[in-house]
Amino acid sequence: MPIATQFEYVKPSGLDEALQALAMYKEKARPLAGGTDLIVHLKEGFARPEVVVDVKGLKELSGLSLKNGVLRAGALVTFAELLESAAVKKNFPDLWEAAGTVASTGVRNRATLAGNICSAVPSADSAPPLLAHDAVVRVRSHSGERLISIHEWFTGPKRTALGPDELVVSVEMAVPAKKYGACYMKLSRYDGEDLAQGGVEAAVFTDHNYRVAFCALGPVPARALKTEAYLKGKKVTEQTVKRAGDILAGEISPITDIRSSKEYRLHMARIMLGRALETAVSRLSGRGPRYGEGNIC
Repeated sequence: MPIATQFEYVKPSGLDEALQALAMYKEKARPLAGGTDLIVHLKEGFARPEVVVDVKGLKELSGLSLKNGVLRAGALVTFAELLESAAVKKNFPDLWEAAGTVASTGVRNRATLAGNICSAVPSADSAPPLLAHDAVVRVRSHSGERLISIHEWFTGPKRTALGPDELVVSVEMAVPAKKYGACYMKLSRYDGEDLAQGGVEAAVFTDHNYRVAFCALGPVPARALKTEAYLKGKKVTEQTVKRAGDILAGEISPITDIRSSKEYRLHMARIMLGRALETAVSRLSGRGPRYGEGNIC
């Protein structure tokens, strides 16, 4: 399908030039990085910008690093780069695991972590581990820079806290101080390239503190704080898993759409939470499946 929408194409030579373009055009401009969403939206007529600002070549937005206990993923870092990173796999194996569930190999070679959260679809696979690790999004405009908590990032389906003249510079999160085990459990209709019908992240730390986050089970990805509070200090047993599932069901608000029914999502959310908790506990103790295995429902 060809792109029928007409727009001006701008390829800035540096970050300042890109920010100047966004400041000038604001809502009329769209940045282009991986393009796995934007190009489709242009072809289908869902996006009709007057200006497309191509930021793919900006060195200020590239690079994946771990310094002083903080992982920094530049806005141009792809899911393929996350999967190739030994630092990500060692320190954030749940993010590494979630990255492997995103679309297909071809898409992961182009799609960026920053783009995934900027698209802000309820089913964003990267969101649950980012939420579990209290990630922050560093954004910049022509007038300055600010940090936005991932918990304040998603403001609605396909809506974020990013201003019209702002650009994501990086996504950052601190390495947990305590050892943990985690699992990102994804509900898909079939193996291979598929959007999540539901996703649940569970992380357990050595002090029996838990973090639970979800996607595709509400209008925005979010942490399940009531479920976490119930689990705190408890061991994962059949009884606690059942009660935690009941609490999670009260925290999510799935819908019925072409992909799944509300009732099925509610049912499977309980199952995914139980499996994710049991897998996280077994991984913490050095047992259980390797990350990237056994996490697809």
